[in-house]
Amino acid sequence: MSTQPRFRFFLYTFHFLHLITCTYCYPDQKSGPQLPYACRPPHHSSYPFCNSSLPTKTRALSLVSLLTLEEKIQQLSNNASAVPRLGIPPYEWWSESLHGIASNGPGVSFNGTVKAATSFPQVILTAAAFNRSLWAAVASAIAVEAKAMHRVGQAGLTFWAPNINIFRDPRWGRGQETPGEDPMVASAYAIEYVRAFQGRHYRSSARRDRYNYGLQRRVLSDDYDADDRLMLSACCKHFTAYDLEKWGQFTRYITSDCDAVATIYEDQKYTRTPEDAVAAALKAGTDINCGTYMLRHMMSAIEQGKVSEEDIDRALLNLFSVLKLLFDGEPARNQFRELGPEDVCTSENRKLSLEAARQGIVLLKNEQKFLPLDVRAIFFRVPCNPRSIVEGLQEYVNNIYHAAGCPDIPCNSTNDFAEALSVAKQAEYVIIVAGLDLSQETEDHDRYSLLLPGHQMALVTAVAAVSRKPLILVLTGGGPIDVSFAVGDPRIGSIIWIGYPGEMGGKALSEIIFGHYNPGGRLPMTWYPESFTSISMSDMNMRADPSRNYPGRTYRFYLGERIYGFGYGLSYTSFTYKLLSAPTKLSLKESINGRRWSNMLHQRSHNLEYVHVDEVLDCSSLRFQVQISITNNGDIYGSEVVLLFSKALKNFKGSPERQLIGFERIHILPHGIAETSFQVDPCEHLSFADEHGNRILSTGDHIIISENIEHVVSIET
Repeated sequence: MSTQPRFRFFLYTFHFLHLITCTYCYPDQKSGPQLPYACRPPHHSSYPFCNSSLPTKTRALSLVSLLTLEEKIQQLSNNASAVPRLGIPPYEWWSESLHGIASNGPGVSFNGTVKAATSFPQVILTAAAFNRSLWAAVASAIAVEAKAMHRVGQAGLTFWAPNINIFRDPRWGRGQETPGEDPMVASAYAIEYVRAFQGRHYRSSARRDRYNYGLQRRVLSDDYDADDRLMLSACCKHFTAYDLEKWGQFTRYITSDCDAVATIYEDQKYTRTPEDAVAAALKAGTDINCGTYMLRHMMSAIEQGKVSEEDIDRALLNLFSVLKLLFDGEPARNQFRELGPEDVCTSENRKLSLEAARQGIVLLKNEQKFLPLDVRAIFFRVPCNPRSIVEGLQEYVNNIYHAAGCPDIPCNSTNDFAEALSVAKQAEYVIIVAGLDLSQETEDHDRYSLLLPGHQMALVTAVAAVSRKPLILVLTGGGPIDVSFAVGDPRIGSIIWIGYPGEMGGKALSEIIFGHYNPGGRLPMTWYPESFTSISMSDMNMRADPSRNYPGRTYRFYLGERIYGFGYGLSYTSFTYKLLSAPTKLSLKESINGRRWSNMLHQRSHNLEYVHVDEVLDCSSLRFQVQISITNNGDIYGSEVVLLFSKALKNFKGSPERQLIGFERIHILPHGIAETSFQVDPCEHLSFADEHGNRILSTGDHIIISENIEHVVSIET
């Protein structure tokens, strides 16, 4: 397997990509170089594929029919070759935008007019906000910067994001890129990101408007011409079972990532020859290979009869359906023409990065309401504009004493402990930052332990022993950490998880510590104890298996002990929940056809009390609303993440311990009351997949759960 650079991300794209429009180039009339595009008059504008009045499929078929076999093969790589005789320029598919425009894809460069882009919090922290409108706002802002960079020739128009895997194993180096462990949250995040990134939430005055991060579901408008072109193309990744980088003798399973076609033959030995590998990938739906394996072996595969030209044509039809705007240039009416370098690293985007960090940061411990600190009692002192934690704190205090404690995150030396202890003894309050960085978790690198790296735990404990007051422990990193030693230590007053908070993370943390912002983030993943590392990362099973002491994975199936659970997070205020309305009974009889009804009764006679979801004729007739009111009991403004779960009372084999129905982040004034409601579809939210992959809905009692609310809904036959 070829060695991958440290920050190489993602993927070879799949056939679903043709559903997402856009990539084209055009002559920029605002600033920057003349960018190449197809269908330039007078020599290359008369082809049928240049006729924008024709259907997309017709245009794509026309182009495919004009290419030679050699030219077709040259389109099957992320670095697609030009076709000069048809006036088609080369195109680089690979640009990156998970939490800001990144330079690790060859389609992006910061060697030009634009020197940097806004760094938003890594996805796992943004997901912890559980706020759809915030997710959309971040994606829209990233898209504006991407489009602006494209206009000066520094970015492409197809971006490999978001990462829609669930965070299945806490050791996974790329879990930080995901929205967490829940499939419903991952789906919701992907929907918001893709829609906003492709321009569904953009309006031309966006950079002059203030964002609303609160009650509105949509931040930016949809009030554009429905026939207008999309702004950019977002490509979701990866395969569901992609949650392993390098662990023991294992590396990546079948995954949609760079060099994956080569891996089929060279590492996995799935095929006997390279030609078999490219044939298998192409026929399975791989339209483009991030890498050169298809380029090098496709002709031989055709000559050996393992691939037909029609197989390639099918892939190209999908690709050219995405690339159709390459042939259109950019009409003067296009709303995106106004974007330029001044739309990158704007003050509005930096404010949005700050807001994303504020909403995502999770308060894990706050003994005796140790936080927020009273600032009046303290007497010690290629992102756009990164601000460190120390710099953030300096806005609030006069004097800050700082010591490294550990020379780096691996913390393999205790030589600097003495200085840290000396500083801690002098300070009125102590904030200690520990946790992970990309030396511990990243692409191509998983963790073996869930404990703090090296001597970090010893440092925290030693500092806590000499501090005048309980210390504040700030944890960085995208993956769960076993900090059980700190959870039960009264000398550690508060624990705050900040993930990778982006360029404004230092300011966001300071605002929370000093009470200028009330934390409301919730963990989007379970925090497991160190004992979880006895489980092989290569075991992809989700459900627990007591016969082999396998505890299961994620909050839906895990039966073992946990440090913190999915959805956990504290606030500086408290909230009271009240159920306003929800049904107590649902009847299945009217929703099952007569022929199936006798089968279901037979299932009941055998004590198997369930129905297959595909036997329910009209799931919509079973839907119901759950309405909840939430009261802010405190004297400060707060935002609350309302999570609604379901659980079947009967213990069916393979059924989840609980599963998320929906979530909403609501903002409540001091002593105020807010209401929210969720639509529950029993076929979707109360069912689960059995061991055979069939979706089943158990009859009898189901519990609807939200914070202290537990309401029973009975499904009757």
